[in-house]
Amino acid sequence: MITERHTGVSIGAELPAKVHTTTAAQLVRYAAAAQDFSGIHYDVEYARRRGFPGVIVHGLLKAAFLAELGQAWAGEEAWFRSFKARYTGTDLVGAPIVCRGRVTSVDDELDRVGLELWTENVEGRTTTTATGVIQLSSRTDLPEQGQTDTATNAHHDH
Repeated sequence: MITERHTGVSIGAELPAKVHTTTAAQLVRYAAAAQDFSGIHYDVEYARRRGFPGVIVHGLLKAAFLAELGQAWAGEEAWFRSFKARYTGTDLVGAPIVCRGRVTSVDDELDRVGLELWTENVEGRTTTTATGVIQLSSRTDLPEQGQTDTATNAHHDH
């Protein structure tokens, strides 16, 4: 049964937007955690030689921002059963990244909500898209992850 917090949630409902403004220090910490030390994420001249206007934010960090948006909306007992992201544009360090989302499906019986999530850069251009299915409750009588859902899959482009 859908939790009281999510009663009345309908397809098309918008999630509250969240803005992230990355810093160089944040990208360095993320690079260390992800073991992604490409110069496009910390060296302005290198990034420019590669065709970027400046240092760009890691795609997987933007995916994490989107997952965080969905998780914060759904509540602390909720978890992603599946999550897929695709990177369609770049975001520059220091520029605001707006994270947005909407409900795409509601399964009252299984306590699941499908989400469409995306980031927008300062020009309003979509730079990352994601889809996911969130389990809203901690029920233990549900099928195992592999029995009904696909595994998490992130498509990573640089």
